[in-house]
Amino acid sequence: MAEPSDLIIPMLQQIRTSIEALDGKIDHRFDRAEERLKALEAQHRSSEHAQTAETLFGKLVTGDFEEQIEALERKVRELESSK
Repeated sequence: MAEPSDLIIPMLQQIRTSIEALDGKIDHRFDRAEERLKALEAQHRSSEHAQTAETLFGKLVTGDFEEQIEALERKVRELESSK
């Protein structure tokens, strides 16, 4: 029968090999998760930029429209006051 110390060393080596393989898998999964997170963050930033641009465009159009209405109202007041 083999000595216990002769059995323990190979078992520890197998455990170490298994742990190293597991570490590699975990690292790979974290790398993939990190890549996906970066892609989601980029999409989110792009969406925020698009939303900001749309808001500014809406304000520009609305502001221009309001200015045109104000100009028409002034003209109407002028015409009404000249009668």
